[in-house]
Amino acid sequence: MNTVLVGLQWGDEGKGKIIDYLCRDADIIVRFQGGNNAGHTVITNQKKFVFHLIPSGILHKNKICVIGQGVVVDPEVLLDEIEILKKAGISVTSKNLKISNFCHIIMPYHRIIDSLREQKRVQKIGTTKRGIGPCYKDRVSRCGIRMGDFINKDSFAFKLKDNLREKNPIFKDAYGQKGFKFNSVYNKYKKLAQKVKPFVCDITDYFYKKQDKNFLFEGAQGTFLDIDAGTYPFVTSSSVVASNALLGSGLPFINLKKRIGVAKAYTTRVGEGPFPTELSGKILDYLQEEGGEFGATTGRPRRCGWLDLVLLKRAIKINNINTLIITKLDVLGNLDKIKVCLKYKKNKKIVKNFPYSLENIKPIYKEFKGWEKDISKIKSFTKLPKKAKDYLNFMEKYLEVSINFISVGKDREEILKKRRRES
Repeated sequence: MNTVLVGLQWGDEGKGKIIDYLCRDADIIVRFQGGNNAGHTVITNQKKFVFHLIPSGILHKNKICVIGQGVVVDPEVLLDEIEILKKAGISVTSKNLKISNFCHIIMPYHRIIDSLREQKRVQKIGTTKRGIGPCYKDRVSRCGIRMGDFINKDSFAFKLKDNLREKNPIFKDAYGQKGFKFNSVYNKYKKLAQKVKPFVCDITDYFYKKQDKNFLFEGAQGTFLDIDAGTYPFVTSSSVVASNALLGSGLPFINLKKRIGVAKAYTTRVGEGPFPTELSGKILDYLQEEGGEFGATTGRPRRCGWLDLVLLKRAIKINNINTLIITKLDVLGNLDKIKVCLKYKKNKKIVKNFPYSLENIKPIYKEFKGWEKDISKIKSFTKLPKKAKDYLNFMEKYLEVSINFISVGKDREEILKKRRRES
C-alpha cells in the first residue's frame, strides 16, 4: 500500500524511527522536500544513526531509497552521510540510492548568506544556517543549479559564473563581505559532482514502470513549519504537507492510499515563533532530559510544551490524515500531572476557529494523571497502565482519527500497535 508519512507538529516528532519501522513493508522509500536542516534519528542495536538527506530505509536490505526533486542537496553533507553509513557496514550504491536530476544544489554562498541574513534581521527566524532558504530562493528566482547541471562540467561552470556575477556584489555591498572566487569553488565542487553522479537519474522515467511496488513517502520537518500552512514567517522554505509528496518526489502517477501523521505525546519546537503550550522550569528540564530534546541537526535544545490537540486537529485536516502514530509516550511516565490543550483563548475570549496567528494565544487545559511505570518493554496496548490508555483514548476521541502505533521507547523495536476500539 502506497503511504505518505508527515509530522503534525513543528518537526522532531520521531518520524525517523517510524519510517524505519514502516519501511519493512515498503519497496521504495522517498524523501520529497527539505534539506539537511532536518534530522531523522534511528537507534538500533544500541547504535544511533542520524539521517539528514538519505531516507532511513537505507538500513534495510533490498530497499530503494530516493531523494526526490523537491529536496535541496548539499553535496558535501550527502557524501559525508554516505561515507558514515559505509563505515558502519551499510551498503550505499547506485542500486539502492537514487537522486533526482531535478534536485537543486546548495552551494557555499547559500550557507553564508543564510547566516548573514539572520544576523541582519530584527525578526529572527531561527534558521539552521545550512543554506536551505537561499537555495530555495534561487530555485524560485530561476537561477538555481540543479543536479543535472551540477554533474555536467560545462553547464555547471556556466551557471556558477552567472551566479557569482550576481551574488558577489551583494556580499560586498549589502554585507561588507568578500565574494567567492570561481576557480576555488568550481574545482572543489567539480570533484564532488563526480562522486555524486552515479546516484543521479531521471526519477520519473526510472520508476514509471515500477508502479506495482509499495512506495513510502517521508516528509521532513512538520506541518506547522510548512511554507504556506505553518506559523509563517517562522517556517521552513518548502512544502511539508502530505499533498506535496507526489509533486516533491517527481512521481505524480503514484496512487496514495494511506496518509499517516506522526505526533509526540507532548509538543516541541526549535527556533523562533509562537508556541501556546510552551513550558519552563522543572517540567521543561525534565522533558528535555528524558525525551532527549536536542536537535539532531544543530544540537540546539528544543522548546517543550504540553500536547496541543487544537494544533493537532488542524494538522490532521490540512494533511487529510487517516492514521495517527504517537511517539515518546514513555517520556511522560513519571509526571504526577499531564496537561492537554483543548481550546484557545485570546483577550479572555474563546477562539472558535483556528486562528490566523498563534501570537498571544492562551491554552485552556484538561488535566490527566501520570503513570509511574516504565512502559518501554510493553508489547500490547492492553498491557499499558490504565492512565496511559485513558490519555491515548481521549486523544483519539478528540481528534476523530484512529491511533495505529505508539512508540514507547527509544529503540526501533519499542513500538506497539493499537487496534481499533482497543481499550
